[in-house]
Amino acid sequence: MADRSTSEPLPVVQRAIVTLGLALGVFMNVLDVSIANVSIPTISGDLGVSSDDGTWIITSFSVANAVAVPISGWLARQIGEVRLFVISTLLFTFFSVLCGLSFSFPMLLVARVLQGATAGPMIPLSQSLLLPNYPENQRGLANGIWGMTAVVGPVAGPILGGWITDNIRWSWIFYINLPFGIIAAAITWFILRRRETPRASSSLDMVGLALLLIGVAALQVMLDKGNDEEWFQSPFIIINFIIAVIGFSFFIAWELTEKRPIVDLRLLGQRNFAVACVIIFFGYMSYFAPVVVLPLWLQNEQGYTPTWAGFATASFGVLGVVASPLVGRLVDKLDLRWIVSAGLGIFAITSLLGAFNNIEVNFNLLFLERLPWGVGTACFFIPLVTLAMSGISPEKLAGASGIFNFLRQISLSFGTNLGTTIWDHRATFHDHRLNADVTIYNPATHNWLNHIQSLGFTTGQANQSLANAIQAQAYVLATNDVAWGSIWIFAILIGVIWLARPAKKGAGHVAAE
Repeated sequence: MADRSTSEPLPVVQRAIVTLGLALGVFMNVLDVSIANVSIPTISGDLGVSSDDGTWIITSFSVANAVAVPISGWLARQIGEVRLFVISTLLFTFFSVLCGLSFSFPMLLVARVLQGATAGPMIPLSQSLLLPNYPENQRGLANGIWGMTAVVGPVAGPILGGWITDNIRWSWIFYINLPFGIIAAAITWFILRRRETPRASSSLDMVGLALLLIGVAALQVMLDKGNDEEWFQSPFIIINFIIAVIGFSFFIAWELTEKRPIVDLRLLGQRNFAVACVIIFFGYMSYFAPVVVLPLWLQNEQGYTPTWAGFATASFGVLGVVASPLVGRLVDKLDLRWIVSAGLGIFAITSLLGAFNNIEVNFNLLFLERLPWGVGTACFFIPLVTLAMSGISPEKLAGASGIFNFLRQISLSFGTNLGTTIWDHRATFHDHRLNADVTIYNPATHNWLNHIQSLGFTTGQANQSLANAIQAQAYVLATNDVAWGSIWIFAILIGVIWLARPAKKGAGHVAAE
């Protein structure tokens, strides 16, 4: 990818308009992940699958997105960054409409895969196109504005998804992308088409791409079906595990010897980049697991509608909208390791506040407990991107961005699947443990059943009510367990970030891979 650092900044008005256009592209991309979370139970029921299978709506998108990111740089070299962003945005919009038109679960998954694949270039390209249009001394602010757009999605997504699902139909959570996509593509093309990047024909590392696709696909199938198939007790899961290991092993060996690798793994020899990659993978995985589990628990066990589950989940990002521009200004002034540590600390403390919930927890407490999360989001993502690219030479920024964004996307899939798997397993564990104490010889059980029957319930109804109460308690304990898992990972990553060196002022920014 060409070095864009010497491009002349746009005039203020054009800069503001193009920022809006690129921001809309990022917004609908991020929105499409979070907007589906609260709608999974409804979509699953409507299309005749379980809620566990319904999480494929998220993971199919994220895996296709992750695999598409590494070839974004090659595509941009063939047709130019501006053209690629516009084409990707229009195709993303088209496949969004196709998702809404889906009449079966397989059709929806195919549409989501295509949507995720076309989304791959959009986020890295949006920043690569944005930054050269700002003066050098305002690029921290530009990063903050870009980051603010990225965190608006987790706020608007659950609310829009819940309201649309309750009041219109779930298909409209995809149709909503239509105006955003058209406006984003039109603005970007009309303002930036004369600032297109140079094009150069080159070969694509097809072997590397094929090996990456095999490894990711097998790993994803293993994660998605592992819970249903009892993990390594199933030959199907074992086969997929073996394919994933072989696929990734050959992929690593091939990429380290290929002259033009699709993923330049040698970049992981740069300390700050390697540390940032570890943190984005495990941090984003732990970040996303509670975001997926919370609305599932609220709707399946607490009786929330999609709208109210959306309002409860929206608190994850509310303060991030305010904090992102402020953090963007601090990036060029403070040690990035302190800012990232603050973000991870906020995640850990917020998770701790939510790790002691019970079945009586009300909406206000759920919302307020997670309100600081948005500040942590801003402190985590924006400086981590800058830290990752610090010390990376301009000609290597594209490759570094590809690896970083690939790990971010694949960790989203890990967070979704591991979060729901741990949630289900821990619920089963707690259900068995609680039922072990429920016997006719236990005075508490005897008194509880007598009390219920005194209210007019039959013996069968009283026993069923007790079973329901135990199940509800088991799932709230499982939800708390997911929070505890995130707490420990966030705490460990606070130590990991200090393995990085202090970033130089004016360090590199994300480029499109």
